[in-house]
Amino acid sequence: MEDGVVRGEIGSGLLVLVGVAPGDESADVDALADKLVNIRLMADAEGKMNRSVLEADASILVVSQFTLQADIRKGRRPSFTSAAGPDLAEPLIERLAGRISEVGVPVSTGVFGAHMEVALVNDGPVTLVIDVANGKVA
Repeated sequence: MEDGVVRGEIGSGLLVLVGVAPGDESADVDALADKLVNIRLMADAEGKMNRSVLEADASILVVSQFTLQADIRKGRRPSFTSAAGPDLAEPLIERLAGRISEVGVPVSTGVFGAHMEVALVNDGPVTLVIDVANGKVA
């Protein structure tokens, strides 16, 4: 929510918080999009994580989150120098949403660079960190 207005919303699916680093590129985004739509995190008829977002007819909400790149090793204030600037990050976030949409998964996004309230009902809970480097999921 930004300024009291809902900008992106989904039902069942994945909330994806994305931190972009200076060395990230299109191949990384493409690998991440492929992983997100195909990873088996959605429940099957027996309640086991055995279906992908594609198979479950679910959606993905993509929210840019530069604070995921925070370095808290020194001092008491996080450093965000490891986060890519908007000139790199915004097009890569847009590409990610576009790649997800291209395969038929409904995708919604937050507002890049905005102060947003993000609400989540975590059914599981399942929280994963997916790291992509050089076009490969690490």
